[in-house]
Amino acid sequence: MSEKQKVIAIDGPSASGKGTVASRVAAALGFDYLDSGALYRLTALYAQKENVEWTNEAGVAKLAESLPAEFDGQKVLLNGEDVSEQIRTEAIGMGASAVAKLPQVRTALLQRQRDFLTGKGLVADGRDIGLVIFPQAALKVFLTASAQVRAERRAKQIGLPCEGMEFDRILSDIEARDEADRRRAVAPLQQLPDAQLLDTTELGIEESVKKVLDWYGKV
Repeated sequence: MSEKQKVIAIDGPSASGKGTVASRVAAALGFDYLDSGALYRLTALYAQKENVEWTNEAGVAKLAESLPAEFDGQKVLLNGEDVSEQIRTEAIGMGASAVAKLPQVRTALLQRQRDFLTGKGLVADGRDIGLVIFPQAALKVFLTASAQVRAERRAKQIGLPCEGMEFDRILSDIEARDEADRRRAVAPLQQLPDAQLLDTTELGIEESVKKVLDWYGKV
């Protein structure tokens, strides 16, 4: 593993459970954990708190360079404050989409993400983790599941039945997001040639975590 970085890079479509698996793998190995998608949400929230417009590329990029972010298991901290719920709001999601389009912000966050890697090791999940951020990751995983199963998991998570109009809307949103992610010009959804495919359609979280740990044990 001399030329490889002590990194497990996990990518996959929306609602595939990559964040849950990644954080548990990190805990099992004693590695740090990075949710790269959350960094864009954190940047949008930080800009909002600092009264910097999301369209102010230089201003947002400056904040991104010194983003005081920390991941503690499933908790996301900004300046020591637990903002796990704040960054998941629809408004901040829109802000994340806005700032993610700014080249200076992406450049600033690229180095910010790389800075998360220490001697402890890192498990990171996100769209361009294995391709751009850590191309020399010791293990790359493309974690997915059928759209139907991902919709069912999301519905259960928010307490909705897995049938009816509300469920159909969730399924439709996931399928639309998949298509948009595959077609996007920057960091499109794709399985890298050197990534292991982990289909969790019929696997539980513990089984998925074990699979990743087994793969890492062989690199």
